[in-house]
Amino acid sequence: MASINFSSQFGVTTILIIITLLTPITTYTSPQPWNILSHNDFAGKLTTASSSIDAAATDFGHVTKIFPSAVLNPSSVEDITDLVKLSYNSQSSFTLAARGHGHSHRGQASARDGVVVNMRSMVNRDRGSIKVSRTGLYADVDAGCLWIEVLNKTLELGLTPVSWTDYLYLTVGGTLSNGGFSGQTFRYGPQITNVQELDVITGKGEIATCSKDMNSDLFFAALGGLGQFGIITRARIKLDVAPKRAKWFRFLYIDFSEFTRDQERLISETDGVDFLEGSVMLDHGPPDNWRSTYYPPSDHLRIVSMVKRHRVIYCLEVVKYYDETSQYTVNEEMEELSESLNYVKGFMYEKDVTYIDFLNRVRTGELSLKSKGQWDVPHPWLNLFVPKSQISKFDHGVFKGIVLRNNITSGPVLVYPMNRNK
Repeated sequence: MASINFSSQFGVTTILIIITLLTPITTYTSPQPWNILSHNDFAGKLTTASSSIDAAATDFGHVTKIFPSAVLNPSSVEDITDLVKLSYNSQSSFTLAARGHGHSHRGQASARDGVVVNMRSMVNRDRGSIKVSRTGLYADVDAGCLWIEVLNKTLELGLTPVSWTDYLYLTVGGTLSNGGFSGQTFRYGPQITNVQELDVITGKGEIATCSKDMNSDLFFAALGGLGQFGIITRARIKLDVAPKRAKWFRFLYIDFSEFTRDQERLISETDGVDFLEGSVMLDHGPPDNWRSTYYPPSDHLRIVSMVKRHRVIYCLEVVKYYDETSQYTVNEEMEELSESLNYVKGFMYEKDVTYIDFLNRVRTGELSLKSKGQWDVPHPWLNLFVPKSQISKFDHGVFKGIVLRNNITSGPVLVYPMNRNK
């Protein structure tokens, strides 16, 4: 995935995702004695079983295979701290890597010849891995929990986190170690800016609670730190009152400058849309690639015809949440918004869905691809931030230049702005 950031007075970011097939890179471990296996502290939790090693060697990217020597399935935070201390105090320390749902793309959650820590093994619904405070408007969440689990739990109390990733079957610790960007980022910031407190295991095996006011260096280093400054074990996530439904629109453009100008204007409005993304539709296959099911089948030929005629078109995607108090005004608001946009008239599409169905929209595509055996394939993925001053050149040079000229088969290509101050 490639991501592009164009900076205006609002500070704009664009995300581009290009997927092609690559030959996986395989790195095997060198045999070595694992004295730690003899420690009673890890009995039944540290394994060298080939099935566990193989599973930990690959990730969602399917570009590399990096084999650890062992996998830890902890039942408590103390299991992890004991292992970190063992490595720290050992004359021959070993590499450790925390792994959530394995959605890294080039082995970032791997530990060559070391130990991969399976963070999902600590999730225990009976023990309460997600504790929601209705009065404090926050949720204390074990790092191994998936965001879809957080959403389901908080919605029971009518609450929700405000910043998401497009795909919800990722662990809290995983996205907070990276950033957590999506179409809500322009308004609420990435997920890492919506965290109030963390528990982190340091490189010495110590557990530290940190926030912007307590152990702040560790707090800001761990958030977005790619796991290099400690292992996040708990996060306190900011919540707000959950909306009930979502008005979900897509508008098609043939002019890139009008497309980006409308995007920038929308993210500058204080009380405007709640979600904004954009995508590039190329003359290399079905409309909008991974999300073509959004469009009514009766319009597919019209959209394909426009793509083939212009070779590249652009899709602006916006969402407005609403509930009982705003259900009578949301239609008027969205009508005014659509009239103000410079999309190709006749190519506006609308859906009205539940809040959870919108947030979990990628799941349908995932299950479809899995049923066809097309999910566990190489997924090279690149994020870029491109200055606004260069984004038009990027469109001309990359989308209309490199990609089309070389007839590159691409996966999803997302292009959307963010406010720099978020």
